[in-house]
Amino acid sequence: MKNTVKLLALAAAMTVASAASAQQEAGTWLGTLGANKITPKVDSGNVSAPALPNTKTDVGSDTQPRFAIAYMLTDNVSAELDLGLPYKHSLYGAGSIQGTGKLATAEVLPPTAFIQYRFFKPDAVVRPYVGLGFTYAMFQKERGSGQLTAILNTGATSGATFKLDDKAAVSFQLGGTVKINEKWFLDASVIKTKLKTKAHYSTGQVQDVRLDPLAVNVSVGYSFKGW
Repeated sequence: MKNTVKLLALAAAMTVASAASAQQEAGTWLGTLGANKITPKVDSGNVSAPALPNTKTDVGSDTQPRFAIAYMLTDNVSAELDLGLPYKHSLYGAGSIQGTGKLATAEVLPPTAFIQYRFFKPDAVVRPYVGLGFTYAMFQKERGSGQLTAILNTGATSGATFKLDDKAAVSFQLGGTVKINEKWFLDASVIKTKLKTKAHYSTGQVQDVRLDPLAVNVSVGYSFKGW
């Protein structure tokens, strides 16, 4: 009888330990904070006439803090919302105007909602995951330069300005977490977004630009239940 009681006590202890280590089980919240670098993979259209033929645009990368909150809907399926500060990108000449330097800057805020599938069991030390998401890119603070005005080739005497269309896009995510202890973990992911927008210049010209940014991020995370 004593041996039976000991075995039951040991089983109960193991069950409690297993439950405590289930860092990403159903009903758990996961908060992460880290850095995210966005690098557009640009496929630029031409600026409409009047402009030099093959007048294209390239866009530089930017790194900003990233905050994400996820909720484990089941032991393997989670919903995540990615937030952060606006990213400031520099725009450069490409095509026939390659080498003209920085033409403009623009900021973009791209909140993204993901549905994710996390592999392995909730108490696994390493959990790879994949995600499918919806991004809404909001562009703001677009600022042109004197070089931009000259390149648009309209004879304008005042500085040219422009506006980028806000756009919805699909995002694909590949990532993984590594458990540090029962509450803390490391998180890293790569996100590819299929994003195309259009620039409207104050001179009346337009330009289609496919951005298709690639985001790479590393974060520290904390898991908890309830608020």
